Amino acid sequence: MMDLIPHPTRNLFFTGKGGVGKTSLACATAVSLADSGQRVLLVSTDPASNLDEVLGIKLSNHPTQVPQTQNLFAMNLDPEVSAAAYRERMVGPYRKLLPVAAVTSMEEQFSGSCTLEIAAFDEFSRLLGDPQATAEYAHVIFDTAPTGHTLRLLSLPSAWSGFMEKNTTGTSCLGPLAGLQAQQRLYQDTVKALCDPATTTLVLVTRPDVTAFREAARTSHELSGLGVRNQHLIVNGVFQATSEDDPIAFAMERLGQQSIAAMPDILAGLPRTIVPLSAQGLLGISLLRAMTHAETMPVLDSELLDQTDDWPPSLGSLLDDLAAPGHGVILTMGKGGVGKTTIAAAVAVALAQRGYRVHLTTTDPAAHVAAAIAGESLPTLQVSRIDPQAETQRYTAEVMQTAGAGLDEQGKALLAEDLRSPCTEEIAVFRAFAQAVADGTDVFVVLDTAPTGHTILLLDAALAYHREVARQASQMPESVQQLLPRLRDPALTRVLIVTLPEATPVHEAAQLQRDLRRAGIEPYAWVINESLTPLAIRDPLLKSRQLHEQPFIHEVETEHSSRTVLVPWQTEPPVGLTHLQELMTPDARLASMT
Repeated sequence: MMDLIPHPTRNLFFTGKGGVGKTSLACATAVSLADSGQRVLLVSTDPASNLDEVLGIKLSNHPTQVPQTQNLFAMNLDPEVSAAAYRERMVGPYRKLLPVAAVTSMEEQFSGSCTLEIAAFDEFSRLLGDPQATAEYAHVIFDTAPTGHTLRLLSLPSAWSGFMEKNTTGTSCLGPLAGLQAQQRLYQDTVKALCDPATTTLVLVTRPDVTAFREAARTSHELSGLGVRNQHLIVNGVFQATSEDDPIAFAMERLGQQSIAAMPDILAGLPRTIVPLSAQGLLGISLLRAMTHAETMPVLDSELLDQTDDWPPSLGSLLDDLAAPGHGVILTMGKGGVGKTTIAAAVAVALAQRGYRVHLTTTDPAAHVAAAIAGESLPTLQVSRIDPQAETQRYTAEVMQTAGAGLDEQGKALLAEDLRSPCTEEIAVFRAFAQAVADGTDVFVVLDTAPTGHTILLLDAALAYHREVARQASQMPESVQQLLPRLRDPALTRVLIVTLPEATPVHEAAQLQRDLRRAGIEPYAWVINESLTPLAIRDPLLKSRQLHEQPFIHEVETEHSSRTVLVPWQTEPPVGLTHLQELMTPDARLASMT
């Protein structure tokens, strides 16, 4: 029996870099506690939640009992649903009191991306800050969004309460503040609950990987700064080789152990749980139960492994076509942790090595594009990051110099107050994203985008952006006006959907593709990353994982994409120009097998 959390508090938050297994571990913990006779509520705050798939049940904004369990209930905090309910609570009372035009104006005030975030947080605060809302449960477990979104979510109590205390106009980017002020006590109670070590534990989930450890350390530091100091570390997916004649297996074990030995000091001092690598994806209650009973985890029969080498071609097979226009925008999108940064860096380096001017940048709050290049350089390669703080300062100064130029002192004070609201950062980052896309008309711009949920919210913002910016600025930049047409133009923009050969990443990528198509954006190709399938493996557990990959590779090729490439798992981390170049070469997977 494995205790993932030896002494669980009432509230448990699972957070970490995308793809490290937060959902699986949160679900396994919830099932284990429920099986012990305690009533448990499991909540996802991730805009790109895959709780439904792991538990095998359709969830909503309301608790639903999970089949095959007696005491487990689960729910998703869907931002769109929460925003619609929040908007109606704010606008509904005025429908019969004000003219139609006034009500329409109020609805428009509540149509922006900030409303989505505060509405989801409103629901989150009710569950955490109002004891009566979850009084019937012994434990409330939050499967949180990828790190960047989680940090913003957890910092909102302080940000919003501070904004409300200083705001004197009664309005904000969310419209009238009366509804928010009514919730201020609840938000303050939420902050107290988050920081109370007797009731709340922050569970940092990571893989035995340098990048994941670095992200977990950053999260730990920032959460400690917010007062959330009761933390527990879970290192998920630790592999131990069992075949003495398998160099791939020993390379995987060696990389994992090296990463654990070199983990940052802030993590090394935390209480820790080590979770072994599983033989297959953890979908369904029976496998989640088995996760806490390692001896019962099934290993698939490797004799069923298809030994054909008829797999998708290498990443380099895309390069001639990508390079042909001589300029353009290349976007890597997908679930967090699938390797978007690595793929973006490999493509950017390959184009730069052909002599093209290339700008590699990112909109991901947890970006590591510079680390992927490892400090090396090429004459035609520029590497940057869209920094939220810098972009906000630049945007604020611009608005004060333009829209604020003709205002009197009181008007300038009101505008400055509005610009201090949290959604100003969203607008500023969005403008920088639009400008980066615009630059693709002259050079190659390779954009490593944020994890799926954040990316879709960013793209959706294009449709409502003008309503928000019109409150603050006198005009909309040309780059924003042309953003959607540019993203929809296949001659300019190529979207690479990056996934892993596993159920959740593939199915979430398929949902991403549907969302993109609804926005009129057709993906160019799918990249299946970190595949064991083409490698010569003898270790039983890894061969089981090989077998488990095959139906998902087949699903991508036959159901989702007409153009698919396969990138094998590498025996050395794909960091630095040499290793990134190896990802592109047709014989890279053969080299990885030796």
